[in-house]
Amino acid sequence: MVAFNGNEFKVLVVEDNQHFRLLIKTVLQALGIREVEEAVNGLDAIDCLKKFQADLVIADWKMAPMDGIEFTHFIRKDNASPNPYLPVIMVTGFAEAKLVVEARDAGVNEFLAKPISAKMLMSRILAVVQKPRPFVKAGQYFGPDRRRKPLPFKGDDRRKKLQ
Repeated sequence: MVAFNGNEFKVLVVEDNQHFRLLIKTVLQALGIREVEEAVNGLDAIDCLKKFQADLVIADWKMAPMDGIEFTHFIRKDNASPNPYLPVIMVTGFAEAKLVVEARDAGVNEFLAKPISAKMLMSRILAVVQKPRPFVKAGQYFGPDRRRKPLPFKGDDRRKKLQ
């Protein structure tokens, strides 16, 4: 693993399952991240972000009354969002290709399928922190550039780089 200093890194974990929330928090603490707040759903997370200035959110997909996708839409597009550039790692037990695409299109930075390992979580955190993708606005989409690999492209680039 690459060296990582999480001493001043603040993470919000949004997960409705108490045991999985504790697992993620324990892994984060093992990685040196000391400031970890918890929320049980997207609405709870919005309230938490009013008081806690997170550097990263790790959110489950399936929660009620507000799931991880709705929460990500709030972060990216709502005028009340504390930080539309806040990195979001989506964690879910459902990893079908169409769901990964839906999460990507909502503005999620990284995707992580359950069950997770410390190594997998660390790789997603490092991807967000050490190799952040620029944010773009293209039509109704706002979020990290969905293109991961530079492809040969011909034509007008309609994406507006924001960061």
